Amino acid sequence: MTASVRRATLLVAISLTLIAAVASAQPQGTMSPQDIQRRWDAENELQKLAIVERKVMMPMRDGVRLATDIYRPRDAKGPVPIVFVKTPYNFNFWDVRNGAPSDMSNILTAIKRGYAYVGQNERGHFFSEGNYDILGAPITDGYDTLDWLSKQPWSNGKVGTTGCSSTAEWQPAVASLGHPAFAAMNVQGFGAGVGKVGPYYEQGNWYRGGAVQMLFITWLYGEQNQVRPMFPRDTPQADLVAASRLFDLAPRMPPVDWSKALWTLPSQDIIRNVQGPRGIFADRMPVDTGGAMMQRTPNDPAWYKGGLWHETMPLNLPGLWFMSWYDVSVGPNLEMFNHVRKTAKGAAADQQWAIIAPVAHCSYMRAGADTVVGERSMGDARLDYNEIVYGFFDKFLKGETSTRLDKLPRVTYFTMGSNTWQSSDTWPPAGAQPMTFFLGSAGKANSLFGDGTLAAAPPVADAPDAFTYDPMNPVTSYGGNVCCTGTAIQAGSFDQRKMESRNDVLVYTSEPFAEGLELSGPITPTLYVSSDARDTDFTVKVLDVYPDGRAYNLDESTQRMRYREGYDKPLAWMEKGKVYKVTLQPLNTSNYFKPGHRLRIEVSSSNFPRFDRNMNTGGNNYDEATGVVARNVVHHSKQYPSSVTITVVRKTAPSSVQD
Repeated sequence: MTASVRRATLLVAISLTLIAAVASAQPQGTMSPQDIQRRWDAENELQKLAIVERKVMMPMRDGVRLATDIYRPRDAKGPVPIVFVKTPYNFNFWDVRNGAPSDMSNILTAIKRGYAYVGQNERGHFFSEGNYDILGAPITDGYDTLDWLSKQPWSNGKVGTTGCSSTAEWQPAVASLGHPAFAAMNVQGFGAGVGKVGPYYEQGNWYRGGAVQMLFITWLYGEQNQVRPMFPRDTPQADLVAASRLFDLAPRMPPVDWSKALWTLPSQDIIRNVQGPRGIFADRMPVDTGGAMMQRTPNDPAWYKGGLWHETMPLNLPGLWFMSWYDVSVGPNLEMFNHVRKTAKGAAADQQWAIIAPVAHCSYMRAGADTVVGERSMGDARLDYNEIVYGFFDKFLKGETSTRLDKLPRVTYFTMGSNTWQSSDTWPPAGAQPMTFFLGSAGKANSLFGDGTLAAAPPVADAPDAFTYDPMNPVTSYGGNVCCTGTAIQAGSFDQRKMESRNDVLVYTSEPFAEGLELSGPITPTLYVSSDARDTDFTVKVLDVYPDGRAYNLDESTQRMRYREGYDKPLAWMEKGKVYKVTLQPLNTSNYFKPGHRLRIEVSSSNFPRFDRNMNTGGNNYDEATGVVARNVVHHSKQYPSSVTITVVRKTAPSSVQD
């Protein structure tokens, strides 16, 4: 036995021993025998219908190889189009924990419709080589994969992409490179792939108004692993396939109660404090990442290197865009959709379709006859998404002239409150008009029991509303437009009255609407504020208040005051007592306020852990364990016309819809 063979054998032995140790420590699967049999039936059917190649180690330009599974129709009469799914998540064909095949339904659907289906893991995940960097390699890896796939003899040269969340976020930046094989993209819940667009500097859901959206802390805990066992490069493909029936290289992270862990200070220690893996969140990585993510500002040059799509990047291919009202970034997603429709060249400008559902992140298929999101019923929110997606692919990958897509409006959106699907050629819908409500009070808008109002004109004189913001006692998040926070926050619409009982929440409510009012489009809050702190935050929620008092949240945002003059400008510190105008980035929703309902906004200085706490010191926040209590003030008068501008569509809701 040669030294190289001995080394390879030793590496395999070590790898398998480590994986076996991890796997053996896991609880056994809990699938029912019926579910396991269904999966066996699907796998057996797949083997009959498809030519299956698993664990193909596809080379990238830098020599790193990505694990790829390829399924193509066995009875194809010639080259076929490809549905391509690239993901950081585990797509191993064998469910190690349950000792059965994985769910192959998506693959079977593609095969039966005459498509090859290709699944690939991001670098640094499972059987794929290399180290994972959320901003580094995705754009080149995607391009190289498209190039490889389009050159296969069984490919017709056209590739369409699909997927939700991290399986979608890589698509726009790769599409901007203009590979001729990239024929159509279906992006779902794709906010983590959007950098800077229009007024939004979210940088892939990392920021909102300059505050950190803490969802990525919990997500990176399970995804940024850089130390893991691997197989030698010369391991035969057949051995990798065989090994994957025993070991799927899936990290089994210890469970964390994020409702407690996210309170850790300083916040840069959160992952370390729960003994999570090192990685890009707070550690400098082996590659040049521009420093830890936690240390970057919203316009740091590092955000513009790698996998995020920005508005300066061309996008000239057909797009099918799925969004949802209770996802983390519907505002930037809609802004990007509109931007592409305005800037795409040639036919692509009119080859964009958007669907906006009333569900949480990536929950489109979970909608039912009575879809409840949080505590609020949305009625029947179902759509036949599979037919829409494959109508889209049939048109642009197969060249079919008549498909399900022909009947799809450019924008299909769900209006909550009336609980109806509606359609439009544009977003906002044609004929939508702004309507402005001005904040007012006698100086006591604190809590639900205060005197805050929303009216058609600002008060003549200023009777400012003051509250104390203590970063050690923040207003806690309750529902909302969020994802991926584990046990910390449940996304959706919840009655906010218990949160509105706090004196550090200012509550402003309109009179009951005599006639129904549809709000469909952007919502822009403009506040005139002051503080005795050098820096602080101001948060806003928009709500639908029912006649019985229930107050359901629609959307939410925040603004870190140091960035009020722009994210690409010098930091702007506050002077004690000086009044500043601040306009938050637009919120978005579609909601029908029935007669007797009221519009409400809440103003505070925290919504935690939805957004990180401003420590009020003017420091970095991420490396601070002690904060400063701030006395914050909202002003409202003709001189200081604090307001919220909504987008109104004049329609009447169906009378059959019930509260």
